[in-house]
Amino acid sequence: MRSGEVKRRTNETDIAVSLVIDGTGKAEIKTGVGFFDHMLELFARHALIDLSVTVKGDTHIDDHHSVEDAGIAMGEALKQALGSKKGIRRYADVHLPMDETLTRVAVDVSGRPFLVFRTAFAAQKIGSFDTELVREFFQAFAINAGITLHVETLYGDNAHHIAESCFKGLARALRQALALDPREGDRVPSTKGAL
Repeated sequence: MRSGEVKRRTNETDIAVSLVIDGTGKAEIKTGVGFFDHMLELFARHALIDLSVTVKGDTHIDDHHSVEDAGIAMGEALKQALGSKKGIRRYADVHLPMDETLTRVAVDVSGRPFLVFRTAFAAQKIGSFDTELVREFFQAFAINAGITLHVETLYGDNAHHIAESCFKGLARALRQALALDPREGDRVPSTKGAL
C-alpha cells in the first residue's frame, strides 16, 4: 500500500497527516480553517486519495502558519508514500472548469520541486480566508512533495471558484500522474533510472 504519515510540531502548529494514494477519496480534515477544510476535502475526493489532516495552529494570529505547514506535511507524506516512484505515469495535465473559471494544472512527479503559479484573485478574502494562502499551500506542497507543478487560471471572476478550480485541478492531475502504468511495470519512468 502506498501510504505516508507525517507528524510536524513547531511553536506555531501541531500537525498530523496521513494519506493513502490508492484510496477512495475518504477525507478526515480538521485544520481550524473552514474554507481550507473544504478545499482539502474536495482535493481528497477528486484525487481518490484517502487523506487525514489535523492541525492545531495559531489561528488567533492568522491562518498562514496552519495552511503553509499543512502543505509542508502533506507534501512530505506524499513523497514518503511514493517511495522510489516505480511504475507511476509521472506526468499529467488537466483543464478544470468551475462555472465561469478555467484553470490549467500540469504536474511532473520528478523529484525536482518547482512551482509556477499564475493565478490572480480579484478579492483578498473568501469569507475570512486570505486568498494569498492558496499560493502558499501550493508552494509548500510542491516543494516538500518534490514535484514540478504549474497552475494557471486562464480566466475567472469568482474567488471561490478560482481557488476550487486550482485544488480540483491539482487533485485530478495527481490522480493521473500517480496512477500505476502497467506498461512501466517495475521501472522508474526516467532514462536516468531514478527520480
